[in-house]
Amino acid sequence: MDTPAAPPAPYDLLGVGIGPFNLSLAALAEPVPGLRTLFCDQRPEFRWHPGMLVDGARMQVPFLADLVSLVDPTNPWSFLNYLRDRDRLFPFYFAERFQLPRREYDHYCRWAAERLGNCRFGTEVTALHWQQGLFRAELTDTATGRRSHVHARNLALGVGTRPVLPEAFAVLDGHPRAFHSADYLDRRGDLAGARDITVVGSGQSGAEVLLDLLRRHDGDGVRLRWLTRTRALAPMEYSKLGLEHFTPDYTRYFHSLPEPVRDTLVAAQWQLHKAASAETLAEIHDHLYERTIGRPIDTAPVEITPGTAVTDARPGPRGGIELHCRHADSGAEHLVRTDAVVLATGYRAARPAALEPLAHLIDWDAAGRYRVDLDHRVATRPQLTGGLYVQNAELHTHGVGTPDLGLGAHRAAVILNAVTGRTVHRLPTRTAWTGFAPPRAAIATPTIPRPQELTRAATAGR
Repeated sequence: MDTPAAPPAPYDLLGVGIGPFNLSLAALAEPVPGLRTLFCDQRPEFRWHPGMLVDGARMQVPFLADLVSLVDPTNPWSFLNYLRDRDRLFPFYFAERFQLPRREYDHYCRWAAERLGNCRFGTEVTALHWQQGLFRAELTDTATGRRSHVHARNLALGVGTRPVLPEAFAVLDGHPRAFHSADYLDRRGDLAGARDITVVGSGQSGAEVLLDLLRRHDGDGVRLRWLTRTRALAPMEYSKLGLEHFTPDYTRYFHSLPEPVRDTLVAAQWQLHKAASAETLAEIHDHLYERTIGRPIDTAPVEITPGTAVTDARPGPRGGIELHCRHADSGAEHLVRTDAVVLATGYRAARPAALEPLAHLIDWDAAGRYRVDLDHRVATRPQLTGGLYVQNAELHTHGVGTPDLGLGAHRAAVILNAVTGRTVHRLPTRTAWTGFAPPRAAIATPTIPRPQELTRAATAGR
């Protein structure tokens, strides 16, 4: 009689979703001796914001914000090693570019994802359970429909964020000429024939969409409009000291603050993580300047209107769209009739459906969000003893650096150290010149002598 095969050993870490952050974790985990990891994604291959890989669009972070370099520059999955593998080191050297083209960053990540042995695409994690001290993950092969399961001691959720459709635009969901910027390249053809196009949203995506439309409709009479709720088209904060908000030092400080303070800060710091780059705004201005040489500036069919909120959006006559708008400063309301709308209205973290079987074991905060410790581990009920970690779902607990690629490798290393219970990667204790918190010990304010006291002291010293 044949002896039944023993079940496979559980994985030490199972990653759900393979975006840049879980890909970073996979790349840092792969060389660790004895560590069994698996990362699954339902897509057939790695893709990074494919709808926004517009020609000429550049990253907002330096190339060192790759999958591994800011933790381990010697790791084989660094961007420089990718260049070496593709025989592009000398072209990159002569290009003298610190920020990469978006298309190249996407290609680099796909290069790593296709070669990492612990990444499995075309595999959807459909349900997660807690059974007998282990996570049980139900898997489905998206090509064949075949089902299987694996066990793991720890989970890392890296399912990314989802496009936000503001409530005011809910009625337009499914409209052939109203779509989110996440689908811009796939849906750009739907704008053909439109004589009036409106872009909503003042972040980098909105700026890049407007710039691309300006280039495509130079001189053809198509009216372009840019509406933003923010009162000014202020650029992304990119000063050297300002960038220290994207360090582990600031993350630790932000995490230590009371929840109401954190929520207020995230909204107030929009210019740190939601604005457009100064370079893109300059390109828009340069394009408009060149277009109007020899003509009054108001002859260009372009409207840029900040401080304007769309309060309601509805289908209009002849397939058009009507936008009811309110000006923030004056309170004046007006109606905009347009043929098409591109919504550059951002992204929001979403709870994956596979997590529902575990939802009753998670210690949610009052707003239904994860409670996340400094190691990026989610607070759970006592009976769930495995580690549940999140990536890019903790903006409310870890601050503006959460979605930033520059902190991706560091966060992955923190999770890896926590999962293994040892220092796999040594991390620096201080990363910023700025001290964000007040001094630990109160410093007494020195007593400043009054002028007459100074006079008496000087006389006594003669």
